Amino acid sequence: MSIDFDTKDGVVRNHYEQDLNDHWEEKQSDPINLLLGAMDGLYHHHYAVGDFNRKLLQAPPVERERLILREMHRMENEQVELILDALDGLPPNARVMDAGSGRGGTSFMVHERYGCRVDGVNFCTHHIEFAERLAEQRKCADKVNFHYANMAKTPFESGSFDAVVSNETTMYVDLNEAFAEFSRLLRPGGRYVLVTWCQNDAVADKSDEVAAIDEHYVCHIHKRSAYLKALSDNGLVPSRVLDLTSEAIPYWELRENSALKTGVEAPFLAGYRTNSLNYLVIAAERVVGPTED
Repeated sequence: MSIDFDTKDGVVRNHYEQDLNDHWEEKQSDPINLLLGAMDGLYHHHYAVGDFNRKLLQAPPVERERLILREMHRMENEQVELILDALDGLPPNARVMDAGSGRGGTSFMVHERYGCRVDGVNFCTHHIEFAERLAEQRKCADKVNFHYANMAKTPFESGSFDAVVSNETTMYVDLNEAFAEFSRLLRPGGRYVLVTWCQNDAVADKSDEVAAIDEHYVCHIHKRSAYLKALSDNGLVPSRVLDLTSEAIPYWELRENSALKTGVEAPFLAGYRTNSLNYLVIAAERVVGPTED
């Protein structure tokens, strides 16, 4: 049976987005996210960089698993600091969009650091409902809101945001379309910060590891060169580019030792170790257009 995408109000717009939406809507009891988030109410759908305490791997099995999960969550929380630091100087009256906000972890941490308004955008309804409940519990629902919308085509007015962030979500969108939308949403001089994993096309045009990750997550990992070109083509000028590929390896080494490993650990480790997969942090400013100065 064909799907009439008009019935989705333009949010889920094509067959790929329908497959992706189905993937996330069906993934409602993912323990590796829910168990970690239950520790402090910050639920993430991203990974991490930095090292961990290797001695915990020598603990007895039950204690080792508890320590691994605690360490993974610490690392995931600290990963958001990459975005927070790149937003340095953001005033409390700023407005930020979190593109692909999941269960809200990054959105809440941006608000808690800067006191600003945050609008999370996501087309997974149970994630939005989950995040909205957390916003009420964290007593910030007046400042942190979550919207059923497509991050590449949002309902917001042009120039309405001081910053846009995306935390490991751009592998689910067409970069030119998404970056054009982010550029439209940003005021002149506004900042876009992204954290992503991408294919290092300076090493190889194709990668078995990238193909395996794409299949696992229903995603389309972009080439590293495609990011820089799409940013430039859409008036977003990078001011900071960090390659944290080697720093991304320990997280996957730790996760590979967890009882909750999902099988995607091996291709991530192989990709990072061979440098065919990169882990990047990019901060870019939205340039002033010819009619905006």
